[in-house]
Amino acid sequence: MSEVLRIAIVGFGEIARRQHAPAIAKTQGTALVAIADPVNASPGLAHFSDLQELLRSGPEIDAVALCTPPQIRHAQAALALAAHKHVLLEKPPGATVSEVMPLIAAAEGAGRTLFATWHSRYASAVEPARRLLADRRLVRVTIIWKEDVRIWHPGQAWIFEAGGFGVFDPGINALSILTRILPDQVFVRRAELAFPVNRAAPIAAELDLSDVNGLPIRAEFDFRQTGPQSWDMLFETDAGNVTLSKGGAQLRDGDRLIVDARDEEYPGLYRRFATLASQGKSDVDLTPLQLVADSFMLGRRRFVEPFED
Repeated sequence: MSEVLRIAIVGFGEIARRQHAPAIAKTQGTALVAIADPVNASPGLAHFSDLQELLRSGPEIDAVALCTPPQIRHAQAALALAAHKHVLLEKPPGATVSEVMPLIAAAEGAGRTLFATWHSRYASAVEPARRLLADRRLVRVTIIWKEDVRIWHPGQAWIFEAGGFGVFDPGINALSILTRILPDQVFVRRAELAFPVNRAAPIAAELDLSDVNGLPIRAEFDFRQTGPQSWDMLFETDAGNVTLSKGGAQLRDGDRLIVDARDEEYPGLYRRFATLASQGKSDVDLTPLQLVADSFMLGRRRFVEPFED
């Protein structure tokens, strides 16, 4: 591998253009050299219609960042690993838990890195919150994660198809933060999922969870939010309330503001990816994905009005 990690982005949609490409540009030791997407391109970069064409005819690369919908990501990751490329998986890492497991073995066999990313864990206030809460006794956790799907996923029909996760696409971000902060394993105890009658994935969800000690955790996810968007977590403790807001960018201890920082999630991902690749290691934590799978298994479904974008 060259001294610079040469990366190709596969799937150059909104998240790749807005987050991945700028993050690679900011990260020392990485370079974006190609894009594989049937439609979207970027000036000055080699462009290919799909991953197969990229691997067959493209420039030399060391790694791929898969930013495609989760339903097709497993086949692409397997192909890239077979070609001895490091692989970064946008979240969620796959459409199912079981399909990710063979990729771990394939990465080990190829001597390459597999990195299942949880970008919200790299938000500026998440680690300070974890350290702050480590010295306190938690009493209750409440998660309110509500956004307008028309703003954040306009025209993206795949998100409401089977395997597209629906409201769990953003909701899994909250679960990734929760499982990073809490020291003990978390379980889904009850779930209620609201499915539009014309869609195959939920538009809203209410979850009751707990850790191994019985800590009550309530999570509310909704794709129908209008007005102010909510990505907030309230931790009630024996020493007062701790609030993590703005998707993990802002932290308050009671009324005292501790962290209020700009978004640096994706540069953090690529720094981690470059380090893993240089060390020949993988990082695949499936815990948030397992909680989503459990929510679907336990969830009581109710049907709501049709959703039209």
